[in-house]
Amino acid sequence: MKSKKNIKSIDKLIEIVKQLRAPNGCDWDRKQTHNSLIPYLIEETYEVIEAIEKNDFDSLKEELGDLLLHIIFQVQLAEESNKFILDEVVESINKKLINRHPHIFINKNIKNWDSGNWEKEKQKDKQRESVLDGVPNALPGLFKSRRIQEKASSVGFDWDNIDQVIKKVDEEIIELKESIKKQKGINDELGDVLFSIVNLSRHLNLNPEESLNKSTEKFMNRFKKIEKDLESKKMTMNELSIDDLDKLWEKNKKKFE
Repeated sequence: MKSKKNIKSIDKLIEIVKQLRAPNGCDWDRKQTHNSLIPYLIEETYEVIEAIEKNDFDSLKEELGDLLLHIIFQVQLAEESNKFILDEVVESINKKLINRHPHIFINKNIKNWDSGNWEKEKQKDKQRESVLDGVPNALPGLFKSRRIQEKASSVGFDWDNIDQVIKKVDEEIIELKESIKKQKGINDELGDVLFSIVNLSRHLNLNPEESLNKSTEKFMNRFKKIEKDLESKKMTMNELSIDDLDKLWEKNKKKFE
């Protein structure tokens, strides 16, 4: 019964979107295009991620609904221009999942199916030149870097142990220092350091975006505490030397440890 109710709920959502797009529907919805909805789609995706990170399932339920609306909206726009319909979208992902999991759906005796084969199958299906192709250019730098590294690792291009990864980080930092001294190639070397740090986070099974956000929040909290301390003393940061500010920073740092 629950399954049928879910199907009816999806059908209702589809009808609501169709009505909003109809000639007598909502002016804003009728003006939208595939491209105009991109900023909202990105925003809703990040709101889903935030709900997951906060372990807030009430918010996650709501945000997944908002994201589902965008999927249905994009399908509706495609249907209006005779590009494809929802059934074709669902059938496409069904076929893809079955083909990329032959050891589950086709032949359970296949023993050598792994993530490398998954990436190779994607490369074959989409006729890509490289196993690294397919990562959206619009992804934030940290996410894009990690996905590229994951793809390379899936076909065996990776360090064997974390000591090698740490050594590479150290090497890249040394090269950055040398570049700064020479005042040449700094941007490239800084990028190499960041790339190696992302690789280290991957080997540690940590999300670099999450790690960076936590450090950013930590910095903000400490900085705001210093602001309040100085405000209570009727002082501003500009009145203090960098040494004095550093002492205040260390003092507040200990409070947060």
